[in-house]
Amino acid sequence: MAGRMDSLVDPVSGKAAEGAIEVVDSHTVRLNLLRSDITIIVGMGDYPAAIVHAEHNPEDMIGKPIGTGPYLPEAFEPGVRGVLVRNAAHDWWGPEDDATLERVEFVDFGTDPLAFVAGAKADEFDMTYRVDGDFIEIFDALEGWVRSETPTANTIVIRGNQNAEVDGIKPYADMRVRRALAMAVSNAICLELGFADNGTVADNHHVAPLHPEYADIGPPEHDPAAAKALMEEAGLGTFEHELISIDDDWRRNTTDAVAAQLRDAGVFVKRTVLPGVTYWEDWATFPFSSTEWNHRPLGVQVLALAYRSGEAWNECGFSNAEFDRLLGEAMSLADADQRREVMAQLETILREEGVIIQPYWQTLFRHHREGLVGGEMHPSFEIHVDKLGWAV
Repeated sequence: MAGRMDSLVDPVSGKAAEGAIEVVDSHTVRLNLLRSDITIIVGMGDYPAAIVHAEHNPEDMIGKPIGTGPYLPEAFEPGVRGVLVRNAAHDWWGPEDDATLERVEFVDFGTDPLAFVAGAKADEFDMTYRVDGDFIEIFDALEGWVRSETPTANTIVIRGNQNAEVDGIKPYADMRVRRALAMAVSNAICLELGFADNGTVADNHHVAPLHPEYADIGPPEHDPAAAKALMEEAGLGTFEHELISIDDDWRRNTTDAVAAQLRDAGVFVKRTVLPGVTYWEDWATFPFSSTEWNHRPLGVQVLALAYRSGEAWNECGFSNAEFDRLLGEAMSLADADQRREVMAQLETILREEGVIIQPYWQTLFRHHREGLVGGEMHPSFEIHVDKLGWAV
């Protein structure tokens, strides 16, 4: 969270700057930023910024729940289920027609989509969290089920870590190596094979057409022969790249598609697939791997999290003073049209330096039973339980 609140932090002490956070009254806090930063509020809305009461104890949230919402946690069994029940002793301050359900159960069916289909046919749940690939059409065919979909800025990034050492060298510190990897890969093929064409092709700079400051700088260069030549020029023509991914359907499939295209271009690749519990322990430090990145409202917000020098989530090890300067300028511009002019430069730097292979933007799908309201798919996977209900 410190990176998201950077415009409030004293660079010397590493703590909130004097006067940056001002308590106005019992219900008002005023922020006095050290510099203009349009991401400060959306940063507070990002999922790691969830606010709980000072006395909240996650070990006893069932026995001693604290909150102002219309529901209370009744049960929580990791890997099995979670249950919310309406708080009858609490005067809900939201709209009168909200929070109509008495009970909401979240059931964990694991990661096999076949289990989702079986559960739907057996009437074991009323709404999916998400459905991907070929299983979208399978759910479409189920009687009494309705599809909901939304375009998003959710994506997958395949990157070399520029700080990582492999066999005594730092292969991804060489821009020629990074550019070669990107040039060898067709993003359209990754979308087709990795995500069943359910989305739009991206351009290797991690700013989506949905972002207000998106700049269209055209598609990246795809030239496998030139990629092989560039890899040879860098002295790594026979180097074997170990490409790591999580063992999870579309992320595994997309990374497989990247590896296959690299091999077709004459680049040597070893694929390693890890279970989630192992993958997430080291996701930011792997030399060469793929990572899922969630939707966020602003392009500058994404770039600040993932590519600004020294950030905790900068898994690429990318550090570029001109990029950082331009990003600071873009984050100070409230007008999206002005910001877009700077964004074009930021996107170009990322692509010319070959920082990432970022092949597509996902369209997300969810299915629910007919008659369920408030269950539409959300770009950030949010489920607003107070909006769920049954049509009458």
